Amino acid sequence: MTLRERLRLRLRHAGPAMSFAGWREALRAAAGALLGLGLLGLALPPLARGDVGLLMLIAPFGASAVLLFAAPNSPLAQPWSAVMGNVVSATVAVAVVKAAPTPWLAAALAPGLAILAMHLTRALHPPGGAVALTAALSPDMVQDLGFGFALAPVGLGTAAMALLAAGFAHATGRRYPFRQAAAVDAPTSARVGLSREELTEILQELRQSANIGVADLARLIAAAETRIALHHHEGVTAAEIMSRDLVTVGPETPLFAIAEIFRRHGFTSLPVVGPDGRYLGLIFQIHLIRRGDDEARRSRRSFVGAMARLLDRERDSPPRAREIMSVSTPHVAPQTPLSALLPHLAMGDCDALPVLEGETIVGVVTRTDLAAALARGAGASTGRPSA
Repeated sequence: MTLRERLRLRLRHAGPAMSFAGWREALRAAAGALLGLGLLGLALPPLARGDVGLLMLIAPFGASAVLLFAAPNSPLAQPWSAVMGNVVSATVAVAVVKAAPTPWLAAALAPGLAILAMHLTRALHPPGGAVALTAALSPDMVQDLGFGFALAPVGLGTAAMALLAAGFAHATGRRYPFRQAAAVDAPTSARVGLSREELTEILQELRQSANIGVADLARLIAAAETRIALHHHEGVTAAEIMSRDLVTVGPETPLFAIAEIFRRHGFTSLPVVGPDGRYLGLIFQIHLIRRGDDEARRSRRSFVGAMARLLDRERDSPPRAREIMSVSTPHVAPQTPLSALLPHLAMGDCDALPVLEGETIVGVVTRTDLAAALARGAGASTGRPSA
């Protein structure tokens, strides 16, 4: 490699590491920071005592605003990181200012110890270092406020800004806090075939554990795998992979007859059609299971015994298909591309998608159909009965 090529490579590495998010996102983040800091500037100074009123709106709040409004998905911007990170940094800084013999030593010690404290509390928030330095460089303010500096303005201001960021994100179509309960993350981790521990190891190996969360990495892997699958199946439509030879039932079909169809064919879903052939809804096997489960709880019998009792009793005055069928299941057209089927079947809670021409059902795409199409890398019709 020549000197010129090495220099060009170095300069490229020194360039922007992020792509432009677009004007809409840039203006959204700027408007959020303007609103958040503006409201904070109006609310905090009146709460101050003496001559420190203007100092209540401390400079690190500007840095926090960048993360909360411009990078709300970052682990560094989540409420625990923001609020606790700033509070522990302020607490450490006040203690250092009170103990350090000289200002320059306090200015050096406060940010370093604040970083250590943020790591120990799993609350790494870059503006926390600025909070610590602000305290170290303002000894008069720290002497006046004492450890109360960590509560107001730091804790109160950061918490208020996090609440404003959550409201602003909701109002502008974003989500903050970004990561919710572990139950939300589990299905994505399961789909990518990696445990939470393995995903954590990947982040640690790449030294990215502070920049991206485990759940975020799982979502990125799943999205990438989906996109790769689509590249191999461009042009494949629902008509090419759907099950065509459908077994259907009418809206007045009794449940014991539907249970027998499920038992005989091993289906997981049955389309319900009217006398004129118009599609009305889908019955899933889970509907019968839940009905039997309810009966078991009421009668305190085993599930199998309760289901047998339910079906036997319902032969005299049986509930009908129309009473338990799902009418909210999404449906697609024969020409719907495979890329539009994946979000429903691979990433959602839907087990089957009816394929309609007008109001007439012409097929059903199940998860089995989708998996078979992805596995064989072609779009030939299965020609088998609906499952």
